[in-house]
Amino acid sequence: MEARIVRAGFRQALRSCRARNARQIPTRRFLATAVDAQSEQLPEIRAAAPLQFPEDSRERGLSLRQSSDGDSQGQDAARLNLSRLRIVPESPSYFTGRPFFTDDLLQVEAMVRKYQTLPLLPADEVPKASWKRRDDYQSVSAETVRAARYTMLTRALSRLNLIHRSVMPDEVKKALDGYRRRVQGISSTPKPGFVDQWGRARAVGRRKSSHAWVYVMEGEGEVMINGQSITQTFGRLHDRESAIWALKSTDRIDKYNVWAVVRGGGCTGQAEALTLAVARALLVHEPALKPALRRAGCVTRDPRSVERKKPGKLKARKMPAWVKR
Repeated sequence: MEARIVRAGFRQALRSCRARNARQIPTRRFLATAVDAQSEQLPEIRAAAPLQFPEDSRERGLSLRQSSDGDSQGQDAARLNLSRLRIVPESPSYFTGRPFFTDDLLQVEAMVRKYQTLPLLPADEVPKASWKRRDDYQSVSAETVRAARYTMLTRALSRLNLIHRSVMPDEVKKALDGYRRRVQGISSTPKPGFVDQWGRARAVGRRKSSHAWVYVMEGEGEVMINGQSITQTFGRLHDRESAIWALKSTDRIDKYNVWAVVRGGGCTGQAEALTLAVARALLVHEPALKPALRRAGCVTRDPRSVERKKPGKLKARKMPAWVKR
């Protein structure tokens, strides 16, 4: 009890000392204006002069035209005009780090909106156009462009390419020519296949990470893959049918022999690589089978690949069992 009373007394004494010290500190005002030390009075505050806004633009232009070269009034008016001017950047992406690609994209999209009402060509009459690759564009503009943003540009160019040639404006033609890829007709044409002196047609097929080299010749229907029969190479019936699907879909199984070498990938990738290679080699012998092979899906390469595994998932898209619960 006594200790509590002593502590309370000490606290009250400390409070009184702090209050006395605070009263003894002189208060001084720190003002932006100068204070007279003798009078200790604030200086007289006066209002600023009224702003003189320039006259109307029409009147200013008239005064400029009426004033002579040595007239000071005309010079003052011209100086006021220059002081009130605001410089507008020519490029809408002037404040970006690299405005070249953004300017090109905005220009092409503006043309798409401007000429969206023009008639379009039918789908089978649209001329094929190959646009510049992203690497070529980056080397010219010295700017790094993401693939998704460059795809936006190529889609807009493809939309402009659909406009009918009879009504296509010169502005659009000039823009399309600037983005076309310069290719040489001879180098871009695939080499024609041929049958060698032994009656063989050679072709190459790819699928995922598998590569297949195939020789097709007239025969009784024998198939050898990596020096083994097709039954020894592929254990599943589905893979065997995929390997010779080009011959089966055209009823040519008993008319041609196949000798192939396959490397890389798994059974499914190797079988589908053989599908494309055998179809290409068969077209060298019989080019008229192309419509039938196209309907069977043998002459078009499947560009799909194995989707990578994602973090937190068992596979590419498979979630753990506890998540489903």
